[in-house]
Amino acid sequence: MPRVTMVRYTTKPDRAAENEALSRAVFTEIHQNKPAGIAYGLFKEPDGTSFVHLFINLEDDSSDAVTELPTFKAFEKSIRDRCVAPPAATRMTVALVDSYGLK
Repeated sequence: MPRVTMVRYTTKPDRAAENEALSRAVFTEIHQNKPAGIAYGLFKEPDGTSFVHLFINLEDDSSDAVTELPTFKAFEKSIRDRCVAPPAATRMTVALVDSYGLK
């Protein structure tokens, strides 16, 4: 079954740009590798320090297509140091009923 993961966190103000740069490196690697069956997005809230990652794997219950990337491991390595509080993750295994923009 597909997996949906949402991770939300707030960085320390002086670490927000670093966090965004590390995140963009992950997306660069994803664009190069073009893994099938996933959707992944990074959103920044208006405060400039709060981020939401949304990951959807339409093929199975794994997040390995992203979490096993070297750039993701680099991003994840210091995430707790960059954040005001540890990231909060919500993971769901769900069946897609209908969608717009998801294949």
